[in-house]
Amino acid sequence: MNARETYGTRPEYIGEILGLLGEDAVRLSYDEHREFAATSLNRFPAIGSVRLDRSVADVVDRRDTFDGATLASLLDAHAGPDELVVVFWDNLLPPSIALPAPLAARHAAAILDEGPTCWLLLTDSGTLIEFQDGEGFTTGRPPAATARTT
Repeated sequence: MNARETYGTRPEYIGEILGLLGEDAVRLSYDEHREFAATSLNRFPAIGSVRLDRSVADVVDRRDTFDGATLASLLDAHAGPDELVVVFWDNLLPPSIALPAPLAARHAAAILDEGPTCWLLLTDSGTLIEFQDGEGFTTGRPPAATARTT
């Protein structure tokens, strides 16, 4: 099976957050997921399988805490009140979701409970918040599209 065929086939992996958000969260199609990834995650070289090489980015904030309150404070600090947030998971089986920033902040702990790694793209500003469980949060702006090396 290729990425398109496996993408989003296991929404139960993020069942708790989908249940909390209901219709307020939009499950992204594979094409929508790829479009948002192209403006954010895909602009970074990878370090291992789920880490981004932040040396090519403009890092604006780092937090060594790793809880919902910290994520909520980052969203409050960096997202506009009407900004859309796209949540990417560390694999393609659960679908990426899009939701309003205030709702993401309100349910920040539940988002983090869904897995050890995730990324939140603030779509208006282009800011990306990376979460690695046990390491905390890194917030920054992805490099320009031409800056990525493979």
